[in-house]
Amino acid sequence: MAKNKTTETEGSVVDFINAVNDVVKRNDAFEITKIIQETSGFEPKMWGPAIIGFGSYHYKYASGHEGDAPLVAFSPRKAAISLYIYTSPENRDEFLSKLGKHKASKGCIYIKKLSDIDIDVLKKMVSLSLENLKKLYPSN
Repeated sequence: MAKNKTTETEGSVVDFINAVNDVVKRNDAFEITKIIQETSGFEPKMWGPAIIGFGSYHYKYASGHEGDAPLVAFSPRKAAISLYIYTSPENRDEFLSKLGKHKASKGCIYIKKLSDIDIDVLKKMVSLSLENLKKLYPSN
């Protein structure tokens, strides 16, 4: 079985964010960290070399693959800020339509800058992500 590449590390969140070259993205990363920390109640931790995660849960798929993942996470990548927020299929489109300027894939939401989105919608999405994952993985 393959080992997960993205695991919690002892890396410094502050050092990682300070190394972001783009000043707007760097400032946004500090603000997103603050928003998610206040909303979730979890301290930020580095997951792998480039993801800032909050809280964690243990998953196990029917295939037998299992591991740990952050409940909510983001990464200030070069092209965009990637938000890893679990939205259930029932409310995903509704929240994304209210979020603001973004792109989305199955597992990620991409924003260019924090000022492009509605912070209150982001906070609600973070809260719902925590609720959804705690329902899906109640043993955590």
